[in-house]
Amino acid sequence: MTIDPVVDANGSIGIFDSGVGGLTVLRQIQAKLPHENLLYLADQAHVPYGPRPDAEVQRFSLEISRFLINQGAKIIVVACNTASAAALDYLRRTILDIAFVGMEPAIKPGAGETKSGRVGVLATAGTFDSQRYANLMTRFAREVTVFEDPCPGLVERIEDGDLDSPETMWILRSALTPMLKENIDTLVLGCTHYPFVVPLIEQIVGPGVAIIDPAPAVAMQTLRILEKQSLVTPSDSPGTTAAYTSGNPDSFHSLILKLLGLDIPASSVIWTSGELRIS
Repeated sequence: MTIDPVVDANGSIGIFDSGVGGLTVLRQIQAKLPHENLLYLADQAHVPYGPRPDAEVQRFSLEISRFLINQGAKIIVVACNTASAAALDYLRRTILDIAFVGMEPAIKPGAGETKSGRVGVLATAGTFDSQRYANLMTRFAREVTVFEDPCPGLVERIEDGDLDSPETMWILRSALTPMLKENIDTLVLGCTHYPFVVPLIEQIVGPGVAIIDPAPAVAMQTLRILEKQSLVTPSDSPGTTAAYTSGNPDSFHSLILKLLGLDIPASSVIWTSGELRIS
Protein backbone atom coordinates (compact mmCIF):
# COMPACT_ATOMS: atom_id res chain seq x y z
CA MET A 1 0.00 0.00 0.00
CA THR A 2 1.34 3.44 -0.93
CA ILE A 3 0.40 6.90 0.30
CA ASP A 4 0.41 9.92 -2.01
CA PRO A 5 0.11 13.06 0.15
CA VAL A 6 -0.67 16.51 -1.22
CA VAL A 7 2.37 18.66 -0.42
CA ASP A 8 1.93 22.38 0.29
CA ALA A 9 4.61 25.02 0.89
CA ASN A 10 2.47 26.30 3.76
CA GLY A 11 2.76 22.91 5.45
CA SER A 12 5.04 22.00 8.33
CA ILE A 13 8.32 20.16 8.75
CA GLY A 14 7.51 16.88 10.49
CA ILE A 15 10.22 15.51 12.79
CA PHE A 16 10.14 12.29 14.80
CA ASP A 17 12.24 10.20 17.13
CA SER A 18 11.70 7.48 19.68
CA GLY A 19 12.02 10.14 22.37
CA VAL A 20 13.70 13.45 23.15
CA GLY A 21 16.84 12.85 21.09
CA GLY A 22 15.40 14.36 17.94
CA LEU A 23 15.05 17.66 19.78
CA THR A 24 18.76 18.13 19.04
CA VAL A 25 17.78 18.11 15.36
CA LEU A 26 14.72 20.30 15.93
CA ARG A 27 16.81 23.07 17.51
CA GLN A 28 19.17 23.08 14.50
CA ILE A 29 16.22 23.22 12.09
CA GLN A 30 14.70 26.09 14.08
CA ALA A 31 18.00 27.98 13.84
CA LYS A 32 18.39 27.36 10.10
CA LEU A 33 14.70 27.74 9.10
CA PRO A 34 13.16 30.12 11.66
CA HIS A 35 10.06 30.84 9.56
CA GLU A 36 9.00 27.22 9.20
CA ASN A 37 6.30 25.57 11.29
CA LEU A 38 7.51 22.38 12.97
CA LEU A 39 5.72 19.24 14.13
CA TYR A 40 7.65 17.01 16.53
CA LEU A 41 6.58 13.56 17.67
CA ALA A 42 8.32 11.52 20.36
CA ASP A 43 7.30 7.87 20.44
CA GLN A 44 8.11 7.55 24.12
CA ALA A 45 5.75 4.58 24.47
CA HIS A 46 8.38 2.57 22.57
CA VAL A 47 11.68 4.24 23.51
CA PRO A 48 14.39 3.10 22.98
CA TYR A 49 14.21 1.83 19.40
CA GLY A 50 17.77 0.48 19.47
CA PRO A 51 17.03 -3.07 20.73
CA ARG A 52 13.88 -3.53 18.60
CA PRO A 53 13.67 -5.61 15.38
CA ASP A 54 13.81 -3.70 12.10
CA ALA A 55 10.28 -4.74 11.15
CA GLU A 56 8.88 -3.26 14.34
CA VAL A 57 10.76 0.02 13.89
CA GLN A 58 9.51 0.17 10.29
CA ARG A 59 5.92 -0.26 11.44
CA PHE A 60 6.24 2.47 14.06
CA SER A 61 7.95 4.80 11.59
CA LEU A 62 5.30 4.30 8.93
CA GLU A 63 2.41 5.06 11.27
CA ILE A 64 4.20 8.08 12.73
CA SER A 65 4.84 9.39 9.22
CA ARG A 66 1.18 8.92 8.32
CA PHE A 67 0.20 10.82 11.46
CA LEU A 68 2.54 13.72 10.67
CA ILE A 69 1.29 13.90 7.09
CA ASN A 70 -2.29 14.04 8.36
CA GLN A 71 -1.24 16.95 10.57
CA GLY A 72 0.09 18.82 7.52
CA ALA A 73 3.74 17.77 7.17
CA LYS A 74 5.33 18.68 3.80
CA ILE A 75 8.64 16.93 4.54
CA ILE A 76 9.61 14.43 7.24
CA VAL A 77 12.87 14.34 9.13
CA VAL A 78 13.59 10.95 10.67
CA ALA A 79 15.54 12.42 13.60
CA CYS A 80 16.59 9.03 14.91
CA ASN A 81 19.64 7.08 13.76
CA THR A 82 18.05 3.71 14.58
CA ALA A 83 14.82 4.51 12.70
CA SER A 84 16.82 5.88 9.76
CA ALA A 85 18.89 2.71 9.60
CA ALA A 86 15.90 0.40 9.86
CA ALA A 87 13.14 2.28 8.07
CA LEU A 88 14.29 5.17 5.87
CA ASP A 89 14.44 3.21 2.61
CA TYR A 90 11.17 1.48 3.48
CA LEU A 91 9.44 4.82 4.09
CA ARG A 92 10.68 6.23 0.79
CA ARG A 93 9.32 3.20 -1.05
CA THR A 94 5.97 3.28 0.73
CA ILE A 95 5.10 6.97 0.98
CA LEU A 96 5.41 8.71 -2.35
CA ASP A 97 5.62 12.39 -3.26
CA ILE A 98 7.03 13.54 0.06
CA ALA A 99 10.70 13.82 0.90
CA PHE A 100 12.35 12.12 3.85
CA VAL A 101 15.55 13.31 5.48
CA GLY A 102 17.35 10.74 7.59
CA MET A 103 20.18 10.50 10.08
CA GLU A 104 23.38 8.53 9.74
CA PRO A 105 26.54 8.42 11.82
CA ALA A 106 28.97 11.01 10.51
CA ILE A 107 31.60 8.45 9.49
CA LYS A 108 32.70 10.45 6.44
CA PRO A 109 33.23 13.72 8.37
CA GLY A 110 34.90 11.76 11.16
CA ALA A 111 37.32 10.11 8.77
CA GLY A 112 38.05 13.50 7.24
CA GLU A 113 38.58 15.18 10.61
CA THR A 114 40.95 12.70 12.27
CA LYS A 115 44.69 13.31 12.24
CA SER A 116 45.58 10.14 14.14
CA GLY A 117 43.44 7.89 11.93
CA ARG A 118 41.58 6.68 15.03
CA VAL A 119 37.89 7.54 15.41
CA GLY A 120 35.38 6.72 18.14
CA VAL A 121 31.69 6.20 17.40
CA LEU A 122 28.90 6.21 19.98
CA ALA A 123 25.61 4.81 18.64
CA THR A 124 22.90 2.31 19.52
CA ALA A 125 23.22 -1.39 18.85
CA GLY A 126 20.51 -1.09 16.19
CA THR A 127 22.58 1.45 14.29
CA PHE A 128 25.80 -0.55 14.54
CA ASP A 129 24.03 -3.69 13.30
CA SER A 130 22.43 -2.00 10.29
CA GLN A 131 23.34 -2.36 6.64
CA ARG A 132 23.38 1.43 6.34
CA TYR A 133 26.16 1.64 8.91
CA ALA A 134 28.06 -1.21 7.25
CA ASN A 135 27.87 0.65 3.94
CA LEU A 136 29.23 3.83 5.54
CA MET A 137 32.14 1.90 7.00
CA THR A 138 32.94 0.33 3.63
CA ARG A 139 32.77 3.63 1.78
CA PHE A 140 34.50 6.00 4.18
CA ALA A 141 36.38 4.16 6.93
CA ARG A 142 38.88 2.07 4.97
CA GLU A 143 41.79 4.32 5.86
CA VAL A 144 40.93 4.78 9.56
CA THR A 145 40.50 2.61 12.63
CA VAL A 146 37.06 2.91 14.24
CA PHE A 147 36.24 2.10 17.86
CA GLU A 148 32.56 1.57 18.67
CA ASP A 149 30.43 1.53 21.82
CA PRO A 150 26.61 1.25 22.09
CA CYS A 151 26.49 3.03 25.48
CA PRO A 152 23.82 0.75 26.99
CA GLY A 153 21.47 2.67 29.24
CA LEU A 154 22.47 6.15 28.05
CA VAL A 155 19.32 6.83 26.02
CA GLU A 156 17.18 5.92 29.03
CA ARG A 157 19.16 8.27 31.30
CA ILE A 158 18.69 11.14 28.86
CA GLU A 159 14.97 10.34 28.49
CA ASP A 160 14.75 10.78 32.27
CA GLY A 161 16.39 14.19 31.98
CA ASP A 162 19.45 12.82 33.80
CA LEU A 163 22.25 14.67 32.02
CA ASP A 164 24.91 14.99 34.71
CA SER A 165 24.46 12.33 37.38
CA PRO A 166 27.21 9.93 38.49
CA GLU A 167 25.32 7.13 36.69
CA THR A 168 25.35 9.00 33.38
CA MET A 169 29.01 9.90 33.84
CA TRP A 170 29.82 6.25 34.57
CA ILE A 171 28.16 5.08 31.32
CA LEU A 172 30.15 7.61 29.33
CA ARG A 173 33.44 6.89 31.08
CA SER A 174 32.95 3.17 30.46
CA ALA A 175 32.50 3.85 26.74
CA LEU A 176 35.12 6.54 26.25
CA THR A 177 38.04 5.48 28.44
CA PRO A 178 38.97 2.48 26.24
CA MET A 179 38.73 4.71 23.16
CA LEU A 180 41.02 7.31 24.72
CA LYS A 181 43.53 4.57 25.50
CA GLU A 182 43.49 3.83 21.76
CA ASN A 183 44.35 7.50 21.09
CA ILE A 184 41.20 8.56 19.25
CA ASP A 185 41.20 12.24 18.28
CA THR A 186 37.67 12.34 16.82
CA LEU A 187 34.36 11.22 18.31
CA VAL A 188 31.21 10.75 16.20
CA LEU A 189 27.85 11.01 17.97
CA GLY A 190 25.67 8.42 16.21
CA CYS A 191 22.51 8.89 18.26
CA THR A 192 20.48 12.09 18.39
CA HIS A 193 20.14 11.79 22.18
CA TYR A 194 23.87 12.06 22.78
CA PRO A 195 24.48 15.78 22.04
CA PHE A 196 22.56 16.54 25.23
CA VAL A 197 25.46 15.09 27.23
CA VAL A 198 28.26 16.78 25.29
CA PRO A 199 29.33 18.75 28.42
CA LEU A 200 30.04 15.44 30.20
CA ILE A 201 31.73 14.01 27.11
CA GLU A 202 33.99 17.08 26.91
CA GLN A 203 34.96 16.63 30.58
CA ILE A 204 36.06 13.07 29.81
CA VAL A 205 37.80 13.44 26.44
CA GLY A 206 39.29 16.91 26.89
CA PRO A 207 40.04 19.52 24.23
CA GLY A 208 42.15 17.20 22.08
CA VAL A 209 39.19 15.21 20.74
CA ALA A 210 36.87 16.72 18.11
CA ILE A 211 33.19 15.88 18.68
CA ILE A 212 31.01 15.58 15.58
CA ASP A 213 27.24 16.06 15.79
CA PRO A 214 25.43 15.48 12.45
CA ALA A 215 22.34 17.55 13.40
CA PRO A 216 23.52 20.82 11.73
CA ALA A 217 24.11 18.93 8.46
CA VAL A 218 20.60 17.45 8.67
CA ALA A 219 19.14 20.93 9.04
CA MET A 220 21.09 22.06 5.97
CA GLN A 221 19.86 19.07 3.96
CA THR A 222 16.28 19.84 4.98
CA LEU A 223 16.69 23.40 3.71
CA ARG A 224 18.23 22.20 0.43
CA ILE A 225 15.33 19.85 -0.28
CA LEU A 226 12.69 22.46 0.54
CA GLU A 227 14.42 24.95 -1.76
CA LYS A 228 14.78 22.38 -4.55
CA GLN A 229 11.10 21.49 -4.34
CA SER A 230 9.97 25.14 -3.94
CA LEU A 231 8.49 24.28 -0.55
CA VAL A 232 10.11 26.95 1.62
CA THR A 233 7.34 28.69 3.53
CA PRO A 234 6.38 32.03 1.93
CA SER A 235 5.83 33.63 5.36
CA ASP A 236 8.31 35.98 7.04
CA SER A 237 6.72 35.44 10.45
CA PRO A 238 8.41 33.24 13.05
CA GLY A 239 7.32 29.62 12.74
CA THR A 240 5.40 27.71 15.36
CA THR A 241 6.27 24.37 16.96
CA ALA A 242 3.78 21.69 17.98
CA ALA A 243 4.90 18.70 20.05
CA TYR A 244 3.31 15.28 20.47
CA THR A 245 4.26 12.29 22.57
CA SER A 246 2.98 8.77 23.00
CA GLY A 247 4.27 9.00 26.56
CA ASN A 248 3.41 11.41 29.36
CA PRO A 249 2.76 14.87 27.87
CA ASP A 250 3.45 16.74 31.11
CA SER A 251 6.80 15.03 31.55
CA PHE A 252 7.66 15.64 27.89
CA HIS A 253 6.75 19.33 28.23
CA SER A 254 9.09 19.57 31.22
CA LEU A 255 11.88 17.87 29.28
CA ILE A 256 11.53 20.23 26.32
CA LEU A 257 11.79 23.15 28.74
CA LYS A 258 14.86 21.64 30.43
CA LEU A 259 16.66 20.53 27.27
CA LEU A 260 15.86 23.40 24.91
CA GLY A 261 14.68 26.20 27.19
CA LEU A 262 11.46 26.38 25.16
CA ASP A 263 7.98 26.38 26.67
CA ILE A 264 6.22 24.12 24.17
CA PRO A 265 3.16 22.28 25.51
CA ALA A 266 2.94 18.66 24.41
CA SER A 267 -0.18 16.91 23.17
CA SER A 268 -0.82 13.26 23.88
CA VAL A 269 -1.12 10.63 21.16
CA ILE A 270 -1.98 6.97 21.70
CA TRP A 271 -1.39 3.78 19.76
CA THR A 272 -4.75 2.19 18.91
CA SER A 273 -4.89 -0.95 16.77
CA GLY A 274 -1.44 -0.16 15.43
CA GLU A 275 -2.28 3.46 14.52
CA LEU A 276 -1.48 6.77 16.16
CA ARG A 277 -4.32 9.02 17.22
CA ILE A 278 -4.58 12.22 19.24
CA SER A 279 -5.95 11.22 22.61
